[in-house]
Amino acid sequence: MNACRTLEAEECHNSCVDFDALARQHQDAVYRQMIRVCGNREDAEDVLIEALLKAYRHLDQLRESAAFRAWLAQIAKRVCWQLKERESLLPLLQLSMLENEGREVAGSEPLPDTQLAKEQMKQLFNDALGALPALYRPVYQLSDIEDLPGDEVARKLGISGPAMKSRLHRARHLMRKFLDAAIARQPLK
Repeated sequence: MNACRTLEAEECHNSCVDFDALARQHQDAVYRQMIRVCGNREDAEDVLIEALLKAYRHLDQLRESAAFRAWLAQIAKRVCWQLKERESLLPLLQLSMLENEGREVAGSEPLPDTQLAKEQMKQLFNDALGALPALYRPVYQLSDIEDLPGDEVARKLGISGPAMKSRLHRARHLMRKFLDAAIARQPLK
């Protein structure tokens, strides 16, 4: 009974929830979601571990094992938002410590070279987006720029899921190809 944590009979309708099996089954999918939500793999890993711990501690709140993936993803999103909130407060705490130590704080203006490179990359990206054939551009914009789920993109464009995936794959390939060629021709300064 180690691997299986039995919930109260009235809460889970006499079924046994095998947390380990559910976690193994759904953790990869939730991890991929968290990479997008958190912005990087390291935070996504930390968030997933914390979410799994919270899910295990509150397993009695799970109504159906079929809803485990969505439930775990929701917990993970909350953990990620809390992490981002802490990270957003960190510069304020560091600034406060520097001021308490009597040190001068550097300006927040980006260096001119950094600003120029950023503007060049933005222009290259916009040029690449503009160069996408009309068939692929809306799929790319909705999926990768507006971050809509694939099924919603397909529904909005009135196409099938496989067609949306195919177009998105082709659009990403064309964007990468355009950007690689543009950077090779004209290195950023």
